[in-house]
Amino acid sequence: MGLFLHAPSELTVGDSATSIPRYTYTAQCSETDVVWQVPRTGEIESIARGLMQCLVTAPEYLSEGNLYGVLLVQTATGDKGVLKGFSGVMDGRGQVSGWVPPLSNQARIALIEDQTLATLDQLKRELIILDQLPIRMTYQQVLQGYEVQVKQLKVRHRKRKLGRDRKRTHYYSTLQGDTLTNALNELKRESQQDSLERRRLKQERDRALASLIEEITQVDQQIQKLKQQYSTLSRQWQAQMQVAYATERLGEGEVLLERAIDSGIFSSSLEQVCQRAAAKLLHYAVTHALQPLAMAEFWWGEPKEDFYTGQFYGASPKDCQILMRIARMPVKLILVAETVPLPILYQDDAIIVVDKPAGLLSVPGRRHDLQDSVLSRLRYQLPDYDFLQVVHRLDQATSGILVLAKSPSAHKELGRQFAKHQVHKTYEAILSRPIGKTAGVIDLPLWGNPDERPKQSVNIEYGKPSVTHFEVLQTGNHPRVKFMPQTGRTHQLRVHAASPQGLNSPILGDSLYGEVNQTKRLHLHATSLQFIHPVTQKRLQFRCELQF
Repeated sequence: MGLFLHAPSELTVGDSATSIPRYTYTAQCSETDVVWQVPRTGEIESIARGLMQCLVTAPEYLSEGNLYGVLLVQTATGDKGVLKGFSGVMDGRGQVSGWVPPLSNQARIALIEDQTLATLDQLKRELIILDQLPIRMTYQQVLQGYEVQVKQLKVRHRKRKLGRDRKRTHYYSTLQGDTLTNALNELKRESQQDSLERRRLKQERDRALASLIEEITQVDQQIQKLKQQYSTLSRQWQAQMQVAYATERLGEGEVLLERAIDSGIFSSSLEQVCQRAAAKLLHYAVTHALQPLAMAEFWWGEPKEDFYTGQFYGASPKDCQILMRIARMPVKLILVAETVPLPILYQDDAIIVVDKPAGLLSVPGRRHDLQDSVLSRLRYQLPDYDFLQVVHRLDQATSGILVLAKSPSAHKELGRQFAKHQVHKTYEAILSRPIGKTAGVIDLPLWGNPDERPKQSVNIEYGKPSVTHFEVLQTGNHPRVKFMPQTGRTHQLRVHAASPQGLNSPILGDSLYGEVNQTKRLHLHATSLQFIHPVTQKRLQFRCELQF
């Protein structure tokens, strides 16, 4: 507790009058709506003025001008103490004995993540709004209205043409000379009037649609621009996370932060908050299991802009959101859970086949704690390959055979085989309760409801076709079943097993679609895989023994 301005044993808590908030750092969590607050009370202001008196004895602080802070905290045993911190640097140093240190690199990475994912989510929301604008429906309604009119006009004109054809035949058989010529010319004028009527209707349609088309074009351009922004930021962030994953393995945690700042992902405004005294104080508290009770920030030294010596200052709503995130940050951020090399079943210059363990992602996720994956480990395990991509995926909880490509051409060819259902896959699973069938086909369309992610559900209206053949290998209270999926939808086997319209028996250990905490793992394993080699064109067959 060497950083305490007042140690727990020395601190005397003031009366209730001095505990009334003069100001409160406030933010609301967007996910839970829970409000986070840290007040600035009369008591903490009094402690801050005591620190000001200490600064008076150090004249160099008057010339520098800086934002300082004090934080009243409580330990797990109920003792209270006060921490002190400064913004930015003091006397040219970022860390000074007796003051809380700067934010850790892990904390700053987590803040970059929050900022980046929030931006990506906002871009996605804007894309959804633009895609669902009523202008498209209006365009379709106007277009369909004119299509009906054009169709009706064609019917009328067809009838009139048949009438003219009959008249023309009659005229040729009954009229001669100028009388015939005049009659035929009249029929020609009627035909021209029909053509003019069609042309006018189409021109009217084009005028009515022109403004709508222009507006839709502008919307499509906005969508394309947002998609490009989303794609660029997503790729950039994923690359940074993979750098973090690799550097943490090598013990070089500084590299990611430097690259993130250089790339512009870590905004200057976010960096300014991270340098703030309040951020350092709250970060120290959360990493040392100290509960914040009250906090005050004040300016000391030469005035700067709207900051004056001895005055207390709060934080903007935006800065409070970042401070709340810091105050609620996990004590330890982990990018690499373990470094066990993956078992390789086969590899050559084009492909690599591995036995994926249960609990490991196929590809890295968006967040820092989802970077450990088959692809991440292999990129580290096989650093000499410039290209390495998974061809298909297995759920994180599923174990078994997974194929990766070592070249773009191999990836494209294998992807084509999977898309054309030319790859033969089998899985084995243990179900949670008996079933009455011994074999059959499950044909249930699956849909991922955005409000229920990551769960998939059977939905006749919105679902995509999903077909699974199955065969019971062993009966009993927990039957062993072989699945042969014809399609490859997300969670297909898990939903087909659990759904009352399917086997009505969730896979053992499936906490998402069955009972929670039944077993330590999901009892689903990809046992065999057959496909045509993308280069040699030979049929390959792999089998991986069960892990349960």
